[in-house]
Amino acid sequence: MTSPLQAVIFDFDGVIADSEPLHLRAFQQALAEEGIALDRAEYFTRYLGYDDVGMFAALARDRALAMSDRHITELVARKGKKLQTMLNGGEVLFPGAAGFIRAAAAAVPIAIASGALRHEIVEIIEGAGLEDLFTTIVASGDTPESKPSPAPYLLAFKQLQQASGSNLDPERCVAIEDSVWGLESARGAGLRCVGVTTSYAADQLTGAELVVDGLRALTIPALERLCRNTSSTR
Repeated sequence: MTSPLQAVIFDFDGVIADSEPLHLRAFQQALAEEGIALDRAEYFTRYLGYDDVGMFAALARDRALAMSDRHITELVARKGKKLQTMLNGGEVLFPGAAGFIRAAAAAVPIAIASGALRHEIVEIIEGAGLEDLFTTIVASGDTPESKPSPAPYLLAFKQLQQASGSNLDPERCVAIEDSVWGLESARGAGLRCVGVTTSYAADQLTGAELVVDGLRALTIPALERLCRNTSSTR
Protein backbone atom coordinates (compact mmCIF):
# COMPACT_ATOMS: atom_id res chain seq x y z
CA MET A 1 0.00 0.00 0.00
CA THR A 2 1.35 3.41 -0.96
CA SER A 3 1.98 5.71 2.00
CA PRO A 4 -0.08 8.93 2.06
CA LEU A 5 3.07 10.73 3.28
CA GLN A 6 5.34 11.94 0.47
CA ALA A 7 7.93 14.21 2.16
CA VAL A 8 8.88 15.94 5.41
CA ILE A 9 10.37 19.43 5.66
CA PHE A 10 11.90 20.39 8.99
CA ASP A 11 12.47 23.81 10.47
CA PHE A 12 15.87 23.77 12.17
CA ASP A 13 16.22 26.03 15.22
CA GLY A 14 13.69 24.98 17.82
CA VAL A 15 12.80 21.74 16.00
CA ILE A 16 16.03 19.83 15.34
CA ALA A 17 18.48 21.95 17.30
CA ASP A 18 17.84 23.37 20.76
CA SER A 19 19.55 26.55 19.67
CA GLU A 20 16.89 29.23 20.15
CA PRO A 21 18.25 30.16 23.62
CA LEU A 22 21.73 30.36 22.10
CA HIS A 23 20.49 32.62 19.30
CA LEU A 24 18.87 34.89 21.89
CA ARG A 25 22.09 35.12 23.90
CA ALA A 26 24.09 35.85 20.72
CA PHE A 27 21.65 38.58 19.68
CA GLN A 28 21.77 40.05 23.20
CA GLN A 29 25.56 40.09 23.25
CA ALA A 30 25.82 41.64 19.77
CA LEU A 31 23.25 44.32 20.62
CA ALA A 32 24.75 45.03 24.04
CA GLU A 33 27.87 46.28 22.30
CA GLU A 34 25.61 48.88 20.67
CA GLY A 35 24.04 49.79 24.02
CA ILE A 36 20.78 48.05 23.04
CA ALA A 37 18.99 45.69 25.41
CA LEU A 38 16.82 42.79 24.23
CA ASP A 39 14.94 40.68 26.75
CA ARG A 40 13.72 37.12 26.34
CA ALA A 41 10.02 37.96 26.28
CA GLU A 42 10.44 40.52 23.52
CA TYR A 43 12.57 38.15 21.42
CA PHE A 44 10.15 35.23 21.66
CA THR A 45 7.10 37.46 21.15
CA ARG A 46 8.33 39.53 18.21
CA TYR A 47 11.50 38.24 16.58
CA LEU A 48 12.05 34.48 16.85
CA GLY A 49 10.66 33.74 13.38
CA TYR A 50 13.04 36.05 11.50
CA ASP A 51 16.40 35.25 10.00
CA ASP A 52 19.31 37.33 11.32
CA VAL A 53 19.01 40.16 8.80
CA GLY A 54 15.25 40.32 9.26
CA MET A 55 15.55 40.33 13.03
CA PHE A 56 17.93 43.30 13.18
CA ALA A 57 15.91 45.16 10.55
CA ALA A 58 12.65 44.56 12.43
CA LEU A 59 14.20 45.65 15.73
CA ALA A 60 15.51 48.83 14.12
CA ARG A 61 12.09 49.52 12.61
CA ASP A 62 10.23 48.85 15.86
CA ARG A 63 12.52 51.11 17.88
CA ALA A 64 13.05 53.75 15.20
CA LEU A 65 16.80 53.09 15.19
CA ALA A 66 18.94 54.29 12.31
CA MET A 67 20.59 51.12 10.98
CA SER A 68 22.06 51.06 7.48
CA ASP A 69 22.33 47.84 5.49
CA ARG A 70 26.06 47.87 6.19
CA HIS A 71 25.46 48.24 9.93
CA ILE A 72 23.01 45.33 9.89
CA THR A 73 25.53 43.20 7.97
CA GLU A 74 28.14 43.97 10.64
CA LEU A 75 25.69 43.04 13.41
CA VAL A 76 24.85 39.75 11.66
CA ALA A 77 28.55 38.87 11.43
CA ARG A 78 29.12 39.79 15.08
CA LYS A 79 26.13 37.75 16.21
CA GLY A 80 27.30 34.80 14.10
CA LYS A 81 30.72 34.76 15.75
CA LYS A 82 29.20 34.81 19.21
CA LEU A 83 26.79 32.01 18.33
CA GLN A 84 29.57 29.88 16.87
CA THR A 85 31.50 30.13 20.11
CA MET A 86 28.48 28.80 21.98
CA LEU A 87 27.72 26.06 19.45
CA ASN A 88 31.25 24.76 19.81
CA GLY A 89 30.54 24.17 23.47
CA GLY A 90 28.54 20.96 23.12
CA GLU A 91 25.58 18.94 21.84
CA VAL A 92 22.60 21.02 20.72
CA LEU A 93 20.19 18.48 19.18
CA PHE A 94 16.88 17.92 20.96
CA PRO A 95 16.48 14.46 22.53
CA GLY A 96 15.04 12.06 19.98
CA ALA A 97 15.65 14.39 17.03
CA ALA A 98 18.31 12.25 15.36
CA GLY A 99 16.22 9.09 15.71
CA PHE A 100 13.14 10.63 14.16
CA ILE A 101 15.15 12.22 11.33
CA ARG A 102 16.60 8.80 10.47
CA ALA A 103 13.13 7.22 10.55
CA ALA A 104 11.70 9.94 8.33
CA ALA A 105 14.57 9.69 5.83
CA ALA A 106 14.06 5.95 5.60
CA ALA A 107 10.42 6.53 4.67
CA VAL A 108 10.37 9.62 2.41
CA PRO A 109 12.64 12.42 1.09
CA ILE A 110 13.35 15.02 3.77
CA ALA A 111 14.55 18.63 3.73
CA ILE A 112 15.27 21.62 5.95
CA ALA A 113 13.69 25.06 5.49
CA SER A 114 15.25 27.43 7.99
CA GLY A 115 16.18 31.02 8.65
CA ALA A 116 19.49 29.89 10.13
CA LEU A 117 22.78 30.39 8.30
CA ARG A 118 23.74 27.45 6.11
CA HIS A 119 27.12 26.84 7.75
CA GLU A 120 25.47 26.69 11.20
CA ILE A 121 22.99 24.07 9.99
CA VAL A 122 25.64 22.02 8.19
CA GLU A 123 28.07 22.00 11.09
CA ILE A 124 25.42 20.72 13.49
CA ILE A 125 23.97 18.01 11.25
CA GLU A 126 27.44 16.90 10.18
CA GLY A 127 28.44 16.62 13.82
CA ALA A 128 25.39 14.41 14.39
CA GLY A 129 26.09 12.26 11.31
CA LEU A 130 22.83 13.33 9.64
CA GLU A 131 24.07 15.39 6.70
CA ASP A 132 23.56 12.70 4.05
CA LEU A 133 19.91 12.17 5.00
CA PHE A 134 18.60 15.53 3.78
CA THR A 135 17.77 15.89 0.10
CA THR A 136 18.03 19.67 0.27
CA ILE A 137 18.57 22.53 2.70
CA VAL A 138 17.04 25.99 2.32
CA ALA A 139 18.84 28.45 4.60
CA SER A 140 19.03 32.16 5.28
CA GLY A 141 19.57 34.14 2.09
CA ASP A 142 18.34 31.42 -0.26
CA THR A 143 15.03 33.21 -0.85
CA PRO A 144 14.27 36.93 -1.27
CA GLU A 145 11.94 36.82 1.74
CA SER A 146 12.22 34.86 4.97
CA LYS A 147 9.46 33.36 7.10
CA PRO A 148 6.57 34.13 7.59
CA SER A 149 6.69 34.41 3.79
CA PRO A 150 6.01 30.99 2.21
CA ALA A 151 9.13 31.42 0.04
CA PRO A 152 11.48 29.13 2.06
CA TYR A 153 8.99 26.26 2.10
CA LEU A 154 8.03 26.77 -1.53
CA LEU A 155 11.69 26.51 -2.53
CA ALA A 156 12.30 23.43 -0.36
CA PHE A 157 9.20 21.78 -1.84
CA LYS A 158 10.32 22.63 -5.39
CA GLN A 159 13.80 21.22 -4.78
CA LEU A 160 12.38 18.04 -3.22
CA GLN A 161 10.10 17.61 -6.21
CA GLN A 162 12.98 18.08 -8.65
CA ALA A 163 15.18 15.62 -6.75
CA SER A 164 12.44 12.98 -6.54
CA GLY A 165 11.58 13.30 -10.22
CA SER A 166 7.87 13.09 -9.44
CA ASN A 167 4.96 15.42 -8.82
CA LEU A 168 4.61 15.78 -5.07
CA ASP A 169 1.28 16.80 -3.56
CA PRO A 170 1.80 19.54 -0.93
CA GLU A 171 -1.15 18.13 1.03
CA ARG A 172 0.85 14.93 1.44
CA CYS A 173 4.01 16.74 2.55
CA VAL A 174 4.49 17.77 6.19
CA ALA A 175 6.28 20.78 7.66
CA ILE A 176 7.43 20.63 11.28
CA GLU A 177 7.67 23.99 13.05
CA ASP A 178 8.08 25.54 16.49
CA SER A 179 6.67 29.04 15.86
CA VAL A 180 3.55 30.70 14.51
CA TRP A 181 5.69 32.49 11.89
CA GLY A 182 7.01 29.20 10.61
CA LEU A 183 3.55 27.65 10.58
CA GLU A 184 2.25 30.63 8.60
CA SER A 185 5.08 30.12 6.12
CA ALA A 186 4.35 26.40 5.74
CA ARG A 187 0.60 26.89 5.41
CA GLY A 188 1.22 29.54 2.76
CA ALA A 189 3.11 26.88 0.80
CA GLY A 190 0.15 24.52 1.07
CA LEU A 191 1.89 22.01 3.35
CA ARG A 192 0.45 20.02 6.25
CA CYS A 193 1.64 21.44 9.55
CA VAL A 194 2.93 19.89 12.75
CA GLY A 195 3.85 22.10 15.71
CA VAL A 196 6.34 21.22 18.43
CA THR A 197 6.07 22.86 21.85
CA THR A 198 9.78 23.48 22.30
CA SER A 199 9.47 27.28 22.09
CA TYR A 200 5.76 28.02 22.60
CA ALA A 201 2.79 26.42 24.32
CA ALA A 202 0.40 24.34 22.23
CA ASP A 203 -2.36 26.98 22.29
CA GLN A 204 0.04 29.50 20.73
CA LEU A 205 0.85 27.29 17.74
CA THR A 206 -2.10 28.44 15.67
CA GLY A 207 -2.17 26.80 12.28
CA ALA A 208 -0.77 23.46 13.42
CA GLU A 209 -2.93 20.44 12.60
CA LEU A 210 -1.02 18.27 15.05
CA VAL A 211 0.95 19.43 18.10
CA VAL A 212 3.52 17.30 19.95
CA ASP A 213 6.14 17.92 22.63
CA GLY A 214 9.03 17.40 20.22
CA LEU A 215 10.40 15.09 17.54
CA ARG A 216 10.85 12.34 20.12
CA ALA A 217 7.04 12.27 20.47
CA LEU A 218 6.41 12.08 16.72
CA THR A 219 6.06 8.97 14.56
CA ILE A 220 5.81 8.27 10.85
CA PRO A 221 2.37 6.62 11.30
CA ALA A 222 1.15 9.85 12.94
CA LEU A 223 2.25 11.83 9.88
CA GLU A 224 0.64 9.28 7.57
CA ARG A 225 -2.66 9.64 9.44
CA LEU A 226 -2.42 13.42 9.08
CA CYS A 227 -1.86 13.16 5.33
CA ARG A 228 -4.81 10.82 4.84
CA ASN A 229 -7.09 13.76 5.58
CA THR A 230 -7.99 15.77 2.50
CA SER A 231 -8.18 19.54 2.17
CA SER A 232 -11.88 19.36 2.93
CA THR A 233 -11.01 18.59 6.56
CA ARG A 234 -8.48 21.39 6.95
